Amino acid sequence: MNQINKYFGEMVFDDRAMQERLDPEVYAAIHRTTAEGHRLDPAVADAVAAAMRDWALEKGATHYTHWFQPMTGVTAEKHDSFVEPGKNGGVLLEFSGKELIQGEPDASSFPSGGLRATFEARGYTVWDASSYAFIKDGTLCIPTAFCSFNGDALDQKTPLLRSMETLNKQALRVLKLFGNDDVKRVTASVGAEQEYFLIDKDMFLKRKDLVYTGRTLFGARPSKGEEMDDHYFGVIPPRVQAFMKDLNRELWRLGILAKTEHNEVAPGQHELACIYSTASMATDQNQLVMEMMQKIAEEHDLVCLLHEKPFAGVSGSGKHNNWSIATDTGKNLLSPGETPAQNAQFLLFFTAVIRAVDEYQDLLRISVAAASNDYRLGASEAPPAVMSMFLGSELTSILESIENDVAYNAAEKTTLKLGVHALPRFQKDTTDRNRTSPFAFTGNKFEFRSVGSSNSIACANIMLNAAVAAVLKDFADELEQASDFETALHEVIKRTIHEHKRIIFNDNGYDEAWLKEAVEVRGLSNYRTTPDALPHMLDAKNVQMLTDMKVFSENELKSRVEVRLENYTKTVEIEARTMVTLTRKRILPAIEKYVIMLSDGMEKKKRVSQTISTKYEEKVIARLSECMDVMDETTEAMLVKLDESYALHDSYLKAATLIRDEILPLMAQLRKAADEAETMTAKEFWPFPTYGDIFFSVH
Repeated sequence: MNQINKYFGEMVFDDRAMQERLDPEVYAAIHRTTAEGHRLDPAVADAVAAAMRDWALEKGATHYTHWFQPMTGVTAEKHDSFVEPGKNGGVLLEFSGKELIQGEPDASSFPSGGLRATFEARGYTVWDASSYAFIKDGTLCIPTAFCSFNGDALDQKTPLLRSMETLNKQALRVLKLFGNDDVKRVTASVGAEQEYFLIDKDMFLKRKDLVYTGRTLFGARPSKGEEMDDHYFGVIPPRVQAFMKDLNRELWRLGILAKTEHNEVAPGQHELACIYSTASMATDQNQLVMEMMQKIAEEHDLVCLLHEKPFAGVSGSGKHNNWSIATDTGKNLLSPGETPAQNAQFLLFFTAVIRAVDEYQDLLRISVAAASNDYRLGASEAPPAVMSMFLGSELTSILESIENDVAYNAAEKTTLKLGVHALPRFQKDTTDRNRTSPFAFTGNKFEFRSVGSSNSIACANIMLNAAVAAVLKDFADELEQASDFETALHEVIKRTIHEHKRIIFNDNGYDEAWLKEAVEVRGLSNYRTTPDALPHMLDAKNVQMLTDMKVFSENELKSRVEVRLENYTKTVEIEARTMVTLTRKRILPAIEKYVIMLSDGMEKKKRVSQTISTKYEEKVIARLSECMDVMDETTEAMLVKLDESYALHDSYLKAATLIRDEILPLMAQLRKAADEAETMTAKEFWPFPTYGDIFFSVH
């Protein structure tokens, strides 16, 4: 047997482990909970906890933790040992169903956006039985949701599970209209592609901007970057290959189906793709992927950078969120069928996604909004901030023929009537990949390309699930009342295509003419920055939909806007403070030393002979002095504006707006002067590694 088969999933209390260790009746009960969403009986929880404890102890675990995802963007865990006091000074190793189901971590220091006061510390973690427990670093990790004493969601997992439940409910209603009574559950399926950079650890530690912010705040363009396209899919360097080998092993032990690995476009950039799982499990696994990338990189004296734009002038990193919906009977609802009826069902779900993306394009943009992703969206390697859908020519033509009640092609003389006349048989993938499209159909799934590399995929999938569920509800409400289902079905699909076709765009999303057309002609939104986008989460239509679908309460939505504006504000403030510090303590003193050396050399030349030219020195000294003046003046202005920003922390929207309009332009001005100075300063004087040093340090 292959070695991978022996250790794959060995650190996961998965379906195999449960079948092996649980009584058949207990296993059936827990399976109903995970597969069909039934409530968990406390007696079943006790049996599962006992089996989970024994399994974990056999694997060397000494502690357990409720592993959750607060609104910090990273995971959190508080460890408790299995040890309980026993007789005569001994110990017992205990773990009850109650401890499995619920924990009580201190919630006071986690972001809440005003949902509770700081002195109201109590929070609860609740077991998410739909995602497998696993062992990490000798600790049994139990995936959980995290909520306040009043039941408000303080995490990413709770609204994600709610969105999956509402999508399931509305999709089942639609499927029953097509006679699919055997389907008991519909789930959102997600496969995430994770991009990242690897750089030498020594280089990282010498770049305090990377240490403090995750991205380089200074750096002149190197002689060679990604111009030759020779890194993309190139031979993987041995040091990186060793890292990937260890990463794969650890992910496979955790039951994560790491599938594809390769060099990406930029020097030092790579990608890992995982096979599909349910949206909740995929979210958990992607968090683990990012954690393991950083941990294992350290073991190889490397640092994994997950920031969306760690280096200016080369491609940044994204996270492609491949999303589809599937039944418990194995049917992908976004996959074309074999018969007219199956294709009619496909088209109804397909057009539901089209309408959802059009009506809630702002929510999709909001779902990926972050200070770090603002540096990437709209650049040459990422989709623009304008949301649109790429469908490919064949599907677009089919939709046009349905909208206009005309034949699909010259050979097809009959008018297309869904379920009445034969619909052309679709091939499963007749679309090319459009790298410039934020939301592209790729055969049997949609690829949401705007998600940032450091982002949790939870928010994007929450908004997708909720928006599609809302549209499916409208479809079901209408079709359930129809006296002639086939005619009504045709009219729903036809009307949806006609009313929402503006979101379909199959050409170059980077073209300035498209951005102009999208906004001015089609009326699509273009929220270029996070402060532009986030307030629209509280637009009436968005609040109405998300509360109707029971994904968020209005207070939870308000809290999330506040938390994310605070995160944006503090992220950029840290970057600005770091730039000021590095400029004053490292860059300006280094340039001054070089200028003094040039001045001394120039004086020595003059002492040798008045006829020796000093034009070079004079020119460089003059230009460097100008750069130094700009840097000095700009840092002074930045400090003034930072004080203004701090004073606005009682209104993070005002602070974020100030940052967008005044601090970020000053940061760009400071960087421009510093980067120019780097190109004129001798290498031995420059205070930290350059882009050229970093890009080609890993071999």
